[in-house]
Order: sequence, then C-alpha cells, then structure tokens
Amino acid sequence: MPGAFNFSASPFDCLTLDEQRLVRDSVDVAYFPRGDTILALGAQPSHLFVIIKGFVQQFDGNEALTTYGPDDCFDGRGLMAGKVSSRFVAAEEVVAYQLAKQAVSDLIAANATFGALLFSDLSNKLSALSERQSRHELQSLTMARVDAAFVHPPHFVDADTSILDVVKLFQAQRIDSVLVRDARTDPPGLGIFTGTGLQKAILHGTPLDRLPVGELSNFSLISVRPGDLVGDALAAMIKHKVHRVLVTEGDQISGVLGALDLFGFLSNQSYQINEQILGAKDIESLKASASQITRLITLLHRSGTKVNMIARLVQELNLRLFERTWQFIAPPDLLANSCLFVMGSEGRGEQLLKTDQDNGLVLRDGYECSVDLAEVCRKFSAALEDFGYPVCPGNIMISNPHWRQSVSEFSQMVRLWSVTASPDSLMELAIFLDAHAVCGDTELLEKVRSSVFDLTADNDAMLSRFAAAINFFGSSHGWWNRLLGLGEKEGEQLDLKKVGTFPLVHGIRSLALANRLTVVSTAGRIEALTVSGKLPAKLAADLIDSLHFFMGLKLKIGLQELDTGRAVSGGIQMERLSSLDRDLLKDTLGVVKQFKVLLNQRFHLEAM
Repeated sequence: MPGAFNFSASPFDCLTLDEQRLVRDSVDVAYFPRGDTILALGAQPSHLFVIIKGFVQQFDGNEALTTYGPDDCFDGRGLMAGKVSSRFVAAEEVVAYQLAKQAVSDLIAANATFGALLFSDLSNKLSALSERQSRHELQSLTMARVDAAFVHPPHFVDADTSILDVVKLFQAQRIDSVLVRDARTDPPGLGIFTGTGLQKAILHGTPLDRLPVGELSNFSLISVRPGDLVGDALAAMIKHKVHRVLVTEGDQISGVLGALDLFGFLSNQSYQINEQILGAKDIESLKASASQITRLITLLHRSGTKVNMIARLVQELNLRLFERTWQFIAPPDLLANSCLFVMGSEGRGEQLLKTDQDNGLVLRDGYECSVDLAEVCRKFSAALEDFGYPVCPGNIMISNPHWRQSVSEFSQMVRLWSVTASPDSLMELAIFLDAHAVCGDTELLEKVRSSVFDLTADNDAMLSRFAAAINFFGSSHGWWNRLLGLGEKEGEQLDLKKVGTFPLVHGIRSLALANRLTVVSTAGRIEALTVSGKLPAKLAADLIDSLHFFMGLKLKIGLQELDTGRAVSGGIQMERLSSLDRDLLKDTLGVVKQFKVLLNQRFHLEAM
C-alpha cells in the first residue's frame, strides 16, 4: 500500500504507533471519475473512505449537505450502522484510501477518541477535542512568568519612619507591606515591613508613634526576576519560608509578590484583577488593570478553561472596569439619574478579546445634568479607547447623542425602529436587544426594554423582516467553498461572524423577541426557548456547542495574531486550521444551516 497516509489529519492523529500500523496494513487505494456515485443511499458500506485527491459531495435527496476534500473521511456513521443514509458523489475526479470495516471496528474498540471524532455527533466530538486539549495542550499556570501575576507596586519608607505612620500608609494605599530603606548601613540596606512586623510592634510595648519601622523590618530579602517562572517564585517562598519575594531586574525594583497573590493567581486570577479594579485610585491605575485582562484570557485559554467560562469572567471584569471608569468621570447626580449599559457581544457575555465599544446611556425623564454631559461622555469613550477598547466604527457609544437619551426619548426611538422596520433601524433594534446594565438605576433601562416587547408583540411582518437578516450574509455556493478553499485566492479569510456566529446569534435573538424573552445571552435564550418548547432539544444543544466552538476558534486565532504582533482580524485562514478544527467547523456550520431552515419556516422568510 502507499506509505504516505497522512496520520496528522483528524481523526487519525490520535492513533498510537501500533494503531497506525493496523491502518497501513488495512488500506487500499480507489479511483472514482467525476460524477460517479461512490456510496448510494441504502447501500451496505464495507470501507471507510479517506480522500487523497478531489472532492466528494454528500446529498440528501437533491440537496447538497456538505463537501469533503483532501484528508477528509466519510462515511463512518454509515459504516458502523451497516447502511448509508445519504448519497456520496464525486464532485470531480477522486482518489481515496479505502480502510476496511474490520480495521475501523478494531480502532474504535481500542481508541475511544478515534471513534468519537470519526462518527459521533457534534457534542461528543467537542468533548473528545476537550480531552485532547487537556492531554496535549494543557499548560500549567506555574509555567507563567512572574510578571504575569499581580506584583504589588513598591512603596518605600525610611527606616526611621514611625510604625504609626506606616500603618496610616497601609490604610491609605490598601497595602500590607512597605519596603524600608536604611541609610545607616554601607551600602544602604533594603528591608520589608509587613503585617507580621506590626503584630510584633504591638507586643513590643513601645508606643507606635515612637517605634522606628527599621527596628522590626526584615532585611534578608529573597528576590526573583520578572521573567522567572511563577513556579520558581513559589518554590523560593517555600524554600526560604517567606510569604513575599522582591521582584527585581538588576537595580530596578518592580514590586513585591505575595504568597496570597501567587496562590490567587494560580487558582483564580480574575479575583486579583477585580481587586485591582475596586482598589483603583484613578483612571491611570484602571488602565493597568485593563491591560491584565487580555493576559488573563491567554492564561485561562492555555490552561484548558472552557471558553464560556472565560467569557463569563471577562464580562464581569469588563463590567467592573467600565463601572469604575464611569464613577471616576461622572458626577454623583448623573450616576444616580442614569443607567450606563453595554450592548452587542459584550452585553450578551460572549466577548473575549477587546473589540469595538458598544454602549449607551439612558437618563431619567426630566433630569438635567449638573455638568457638560457631552464632555463627560466624550471622556468616558476616550478612556475606554485608551484602555484598548477601539472606538466603534458605527459610533454606537455614549459620546454619540443618539445613544444617550431619556427614557421617553429612547422609547420613542424604539417605536420608530419598529414602525419603519428599515434595515438600519432593525439593526439598531438588534443591537439594543442585547443591552446589559453596567451601573446606575437599572429600572430606567428596563422601562425602555419593555417598550420593545409592547411594540413587537404579534407583529409578524416586522418580526419576519427582523429575522430575515440571517440570510443577508453568505450564499449556497459561498461558505462551503470557502471552507474547502474552492475558488478562493490563497490566504483569503473566512468571515466566521458572517457565515456562523451572526446567523446563529441573530436567529436566536429573533426567536427571543418573538417570545418576549428578557434574557440577553445567546445560551440563556436557547435554554429558555428549549424549556418553552420553541426549539428541539437536540438542535438547541448543538447550537450551544456550535456557539462555543465559534467563540473558542475565534479566540485561539486572535491570540495567535496577538502573539505575532498583528491586530485581531476576526478572519480565519482556512489553510492554517488543523484538520480537526476544519472538521468541527464543517459540523458547526452545518448546524447553523439546519437552524436557518427552521427559521425560514418559522418566520416565512422564503416569500421575502
């Protein structure tokens, strides 16, 4: 048999050397001219096919369900079921391996991952992928650099400073240690005073305003470098029986790394960032916290954390960051008489890496701001931009007067969106439906939201126009060809948002609007629609799995772009995908296609 079988392609990349040998001993090569039916409906297959050259289309009746290209295999399900449930036709000249049924059965019995990836449903495939990532790609957080953890900025005092003054500094700066400079020694000494030293000071008996901090400081400091591994810092603390280490690079002191911060980093870095945000004294210190969020995402992704959990943590951190920023900028009367909210993927809790700002502000009817409202909102948008959240190209930000209005004005605008039902107005309605309160009087936002349901109830014509956006992107000849690289220029990117994420998210949003659901997240809407019988349970589960796969794939590619110094594009270069990711992408886009059929029937979109 040929010796060039590609064992790096899914699902064969999970086989052991002995299992690979079984494959080599059990395959042959077959040739099919263009137009040949390789497997007919109802046939009893005897082999699994793995394409070497050419493309094969799978048909359900006259409808092409999917296309298989080089390194793809088919029909594993039919092979195990003993009967083919679709028709497989050579779209062009095809050369393929034929792997005997007995060998496939032996591989499935010996290797559960192979079986799951070969013919299981989407949920089991994704579970198998998760297990493989945990086994092959898990990167312990102890392998992260020290400067990825929360290193406290250094606070210095002289050795003759009274302990009472140091305690006041502890309270003012919300810290529990200071570095102590002792100019009496040659060379000058550097020590540390902590809460443990304070306990000793109290027991010392000398009044704290007359006891110099230098007398109870530890001048035997243990140091690590910013580029050292977190695991090495932990080992140093254990070895020297200390709870803090100094982080230095040459003569430059970066700060102090404490054991509690280190353990918090290893268990839940999001808590540490949240504490930084809550303890921030100004906008500049918030910027430092914002820079930590992307680093947190990277660490959580590499440690195998599920993408929906990462998104949930990121949403909470972003909300706290936006809230604190708004509190620093807005006067108290504005805080009390308004509700700041975010929209889009940020509002749904599906945002990961920083993307465009999407926010708005609803004001209490009759309220007049004590300062220049436009300037306050401009400063807020500018601060977020400085934090790394780009300005929205569509200007959907509170710096735009269109997105900061009173309850009555917002409600009137919602009525216009519903009545005119133009593409632009329906787009704005879709954006607003994902609104999530950040801070302020949340009842103000809910009053506007309730007016949406009052206006759209039983308005089938408007709902149909709203849902029709799922068909705006892509076409029957578009995304499968892009997925397989047919008719596309080399390096051209697949827009996953257009062909996958948007029709899924907006389709669910349309069903949620039709059923007056107030929940905002896509997964939450799916669950509510399933409970009410509006979505089949199997399709609902596949939609949630597909959504999370899209989010995870976009995150992985985005982090790769950041690692190479490029901006996050949101596009996918198909030739850079692993065969497994390409296989799963094909499955998930197939789920979206199935969902669009349901939506076209539910909203009668065929006639539009």
